[in-house]
Amino acid sequence: MEKQCKKAITLYCDGSSLGNPGPGGYGGILSYNGTTRNYSGGEAHTTNNRMELKAVIEGLKLLKEPCCVEVISDSSYVVKAINEWLSGWISKNFAKVKNIDLWQEYIEVSKPHIVKGTWIKGHAGHVENEICDKIAKEEAIKFKV
Repeated sequence: MEKQCKKAITLYCDGSSLGNPGPGGYGGILSYNGTTRNYSGGEAHTTNNRMELKAVIEGLKLLKEPCCVEVISDSSYVVKAINEWLSGWISKNFAKVKNIDLWQEYIEVSKPHIVKGTWIKGHAGHVENEICDKIAKEEAIKFKV
């Protein structure tokens, strides 16, 4: 039986790290029916890809019911993994895959939802992406010693 969605959510997100690895942050915007909610966070020692993925995970955690979620990201790593690579990684038990802990967390938090990724070019004037980028960098700076 195919999942049905009552709500269509857009999840804009971005991640940043100052050094790779280094202090990092993520920022996201959940958008539903003209209403938005910003969220953010970070870590002292992380990578850009981990923060890109953490932005998706934390956004999905905020949803209170099953939704159709379009993830808008400038991370081809995250978008391609969600749309193309993840099922193969699962079937190969994540052999040679980085960030297994976060991908397993993503699998758990995405279960109630139908998620698809849409890639956009970063730093190209996309309003929500620019906001997420700014939030992610601000979060990363908080962890800079």
